[in-house]
Amino acid sequence: MSDQPSEPRTTSQPAPGSTGEAGNGNRPEGPSTAGHAGAGSPAAVIVLAAGAGTRMKSRTPKILHPLGGVPLLGHALAAARALEPSRLAVVVRHEREQVAAAVAALDPLALLVDQDEVPGTGRAVQVALEALDAQASVTGTVVVTYGDVPLLTPDLLRDLVAAHSADQNAVTVLTAVLDDATGYGRILRAEDDTVLGIREHKDATAAERGIREINSGIYAFDAAVLRDALNSVTADNAQGEMYLTDVLALARDAGGRVAAVVTTDRWQVEGANDRVQLAALGAEHNRRILDAWMRAGVTIVDPRTTWIDASVALQEDVTVLPGTQLHGSTSVARDAVVGPDTTLTDVTVGAGATVMRTHGSGAVIGEGATVGPFTYLRPGTVLGEEGKIGAFYETKNVTIGRRSKLSHLGYAGDAEIGEDTNIGCGNITANYDGEHKHRTVIGSGVRTGSNTVFVAPVSVGDGAYSGAGAVIRKDVPAGALTLSVAPQRNLDGWVETHRPGSISAGHAALSGTASESSSIQASTEEGN
Repeated sequence: MSDQPSEPRTTSQPAPGSTGEAGNGNRPEGPSTAGHAGAGSPAAVIVLAAGAGTRMKSRTPKILHPLGGVPLLGHALAAARALEPSRLAVVVRHEREQVAAAVAALDPLALLVDQDEVPGTGRAVQVALEALDAQASVTGTVVVTYGDVPLLTPDLLRDLVAAHSADQNAVTVLTAVLDDATGYGRILRAEDDTVLGIREHKDATAAERGIREINSGIYAFDAAVLRDALNSVTADNAQGEMYLTDVLALARDAGGRVAAVVTTDRWQVEGANDRVQLAALGAEHNRRILDAWMRAGVTIVDPRTTWIDASVALQEDVTVLPGTQLHGSTSVARDAVVGPDTTLTDVTVGAGATVMRTHGSGAVIGEGATVGPFTYLRPGTVLGEEGKIGAFYETKNVTIGRRSKLSHLGYAGDAEIGEDTNIGCGNITANYDGEHKHRTVIGSGVRTGSNTVFVAPVSVGDGAYSGAGAVIRKDVPAGALTLSVAPQRNLDGWVETHRPGSISAGHAALSGTASESSSIQASTEEGN
């Protein structure tokens, strides 16, 4: 959100820490298709996503920066949608087209609302409520949250809504307790523990500055109270903005009850205003994901060097070694070992497989298979059960059958390899003629010699062999041996003639002298 000096929200502090339990990393959930709110669900959720986020210093809108493989806005929308509101609105303005496209992809059912020229969070909520009312008048609870609070959980939002409904509040504000609340709006409470208002740091007395409870900027409102109060909010202040915080005092003055729900887990209401805060939130988000996986039966040897996206799926007894990053839709089955120093994006790893020092994307690794070290799996790679892709190998768009091995130093692309085949060291499929890609088909039970080149399109039949250095340009029948043999020529004395005085010439001369001495000695012995 745009920075609001008069109504600051919680931002990440330099020293990370959390009092909350490890969660599921806010794994994105699909948007609800419910036509109406369920029991205890709000009538509407408004997500504020119009701010410029200038402190991020980026051409990418702040709320579209990724955290745990999901844009900040994606986390916010997932938490909001988990409340099962009747309707969900997202207020946009800065880089409107980019943000609108992201909203359409993340939650197609969300209503996009454009904030006008009047600045401020109060105006943003007002235009959203007007747009929702234009569809059908909103009655009941309206939740307001932000597009840059990625660790906010559905459970905490449900607690906010439940407290708001149970106590029949006009407004319920989500607050946090900080060790150092410098710079934040303080929550002022009445003797009955209701909220009197919010005092900004610059306006607070010494006693008020000692208050540690601060405003998160996340609220539950009664729709009618919110609508009436916003009609009275003005931009008559030093910043020329409509402040949502003004609604609290107006609601209380009108006889409404204003209360608070307090969280001791400050990370849930932290926003990311710059890249330092984004990194701190990312580290805490990752810590919670790793904690959850370890409690679910996954061994993570070094959490300090392991990063796992919210969308990754792991089974019990998976082992993740140091320096590993798992991204996107990657899934790892039981008893598999991944790492060390491995990055996988959208890769499926079968049960009992081993993947070490590998960079892979869009690949499938079969049960009991072995990959690495120093292997590059490109999209379309499918390795069968108990197969092997070894050191310094690159693969792309290739299907490799069960128990087949590509052990080292090669490239296989646009190819199909059968079962129980052994591809020798230094083999490559020459699949590109400069304009088009062509396919290589290698059968089952094939054995290829070192440095074999398959010039596609070409096929090799089941059980065939190739000699070392073969260049296969024609199809090879099943069970055949294919060779590319040219007569070997030895040009005696070539080094002495063409490289006189070189190190090689010197050694060659010494070798020749030694050979002559051996011949003379042998002749003498024979003569004896």
